[in-house]
Amino acid sequence: MEDGRETAAMREQKRKDRQIALEETDSDIGMCGWILVLFSILLTLLTLPLSIWMCIKIVKEYERAIIFRLGRILRGGAKGPGLFFILPCTDSFINVDMRTITFDIPPQEVLTKDSVTVSVDGVVYYRVQNATLAVANITNADAATRLLAQTTLRNVLGTKNLAEILSDREEIAHSMQSTLDDATDDWGIKVERVEIKDVKLPLQLQRAMAAEAEATREARAKVIAAEGEMNASRALKEASLVIAESPSALQLRYLQTLNTIAAEKNSTIIFPLPIDMMQSFVKH
Repeated sequence: MEDGRETAAMREQKRKDRQIALEETDSDIGMCGWILVLFSILLTLLTLPLSIWMCIKIVKEYERAIIFRLGRILRGGAKGPGLFFILPCTDSFINVDMRTITFDIPPQEVLTKDSVTVSVDGVVYYRVQNATLAVANITNADAATRLLAQTTLRNVLGTKNLAEILSDREEIAHSMQSTLDDATDDWGIKVERVEIKDVKLPLQLQRAMAAEAEATREARAKVIAAEGEMNASRALKEASLVIAESPSALQLRYLQTLNTIAAEKNSTIIFPLPIDMMQSFVKH
């Protein structure tokens, strides 16, 4: 747990160092750059109040603006939300959406560790954590994250058996989330959540698994029926021993059986015949 915290702290410190290195650019614009900046400021002052409408910009609550001055990122990092000012001739800016973005991972044909081909898709939730790194370190953070999610899904599932893919979806999703988060850290991207949506098996494999499950259920049913027969035979044996000790108990059993049959309102008439009379005939 402590190692995980130290690793997260180290990543955060590296991210801050990279952002500071990107932002410390005012001193690198050179003499010509400062001359152009001063000229832009003078031009803005001379054209007031018309130029004020070109200097004032607004970004929404969920956006941040990265300002470039003569092609270099302005010190201070991302601006917003609200009002900010730029110089018309030397400054440009890019708006970055900081809201959580969701996208579907297209179905991927994956060969599992036990040589079974499955089709798996998923969904990824991510957001821009550092607007400066998202603009300066990568051309298109959204497209790169999408492609990386597809390759990561293939790599992670390729090390799992079919049984593990079907039963350990949460573990696989957590592993993907951790891998994507580490890979996109340099881009200023924070992967918040990864979910496995569906695992599609080949039709023949589905039939084979269904037949296997049906055979397993039938075998279990036969075992349960056999155990019931064994328990019933033991109960009948104990009952026969009790009846053998008291012959009158058999007559009472006859009467109880007649009472049960009479309750069903059928037309069958049964006359009980004492076994003692039959034994006398057998002896003769």
